[in-house]
Amino acid sequence: MSGETGPASAAPPPGEVEPGSGVRIVVEYCEPCGFEATYLELASAVKEQYPGIEIESRLGGTGAFEIEINGQLVFSKLENGGFPYEKDLIEAIRRASNGEPLEKITNSRPPCTIL
Repeated sequence: MSGETGPASAAPPPGEVEPGSGVRIVVEYCEPCGFEATYLELASAVKEQYPGIEIESRLGGTGAFEIEINGQLVFSKLENGGFPYEKDLIEAIRRASNGEPLEKITNSRPPCTIL
C-alpha cells in the first residue's frame, strides 16, 4: 500500500475538463410555433448532466426542431414529427464526448397540442 489517503472518487481536479467539454450542440427551432420552451427545457437538462457543453440556438423554419452535435444532424422534428426524449439526447452527447460515432435519434415524443 502506498499509504495515500483521500477520496477514491471526487470532482475532477483543477485543470481537468468538465463532462461534455469539446461537444457543441446547435438547436434550430421554430419560435412562432412555440418551440422555445421545449428548447429551454432540453438545454437545461443537458447542462445539468454536462456542465461543460456548448449549446447554441438558432431560429428555424416552420415546424423545425433540429439538433446537431458537432455539426452532425442527430435529430429532426421535420423527419420524425415529434420532439426528442432527453435520455436519447443525453446518450448521443455521451457518445460524442467519448469520441464514439453518432447515430440519428429516431425515437420521438409527440408534440403537445392544446385544442
